[in-house]
Amino acid sequence: MKPRRWNNDRRRENLCGKDVRSPQRRAAPDQAQGPRGLPPYNTLDEYDPERQQLIRSFIGGIGKTFYFQGPIQINYGSHTFIGENFFANFGLTIMDDARVYIGNNVCFGPNVSLMATTHPLIAQERMGMDTEGRTTMAEYADEIHIGNNVWIACNAVVLGGVHIGNNVVIGAGSVVTKDIPDGYLAYGNPCKPVRPITEADSKKDLILPEDLKHFEYNLM
Repeated sequence: MKPRRWNNDRRRENLCGKDVRSPQRRAAPDQAQGPRGLPPYNTLDEYDPERQQLIRSFIGGIGKTFYFQGPIQINYGSHTFIGENFFANFGLTIMDDARVYIGNNVCFGPNVSLMATTHPLIAQERMGMDTEGRTTMAEYADEIHIGNNVWIACNAVVLGGVHIGNNVVIGAGSVVTKDIPDGYLAYGNPCKPVRPITEADSKKDLILPEDLKHFEYNLM
């Protein structure tokens, strides 16, 4: 783990996982495109084609096929990198003060939060006030890595420093504080791997005959 030192340069230090000051040292507009592009995005109809271009204007990288139902909130956007075939239900929050990496074929339920930032536990270190009456709030950041073929269900929270493996399901309401290995169903607060996901979990027998054509790519 990298050493964490207090520093005033938010953009540089956040990407190194080190303490910073806020809100006075918030990033300049060219460093935080997310807030600039989000207001118009969140006012558009969910099927408006302009939404796709707005996302691309402030996200660090994203695949060809993606969908955000919205509304969404992202701190920077430029620190978030998303793979191919991504789906997010409403209420997604990404505090990408450190980089957030999301793999291919990932889906999020409603109100998922990726929190790649935190504050010191000691109150005096966390929050002060200078001689001019301005709040000096310290925070530090750590990356989030989410693998391929992951489903994170509704109201789950993923904290900074977490690596979620491939082919993982995170249960609703979970708070993910530790790494989750490949191929596991995990849930709880704190979230823990419960059991491997196996063929016994298949639900393909529930597909109606008239829907088989629609879901043929889910059955390959």
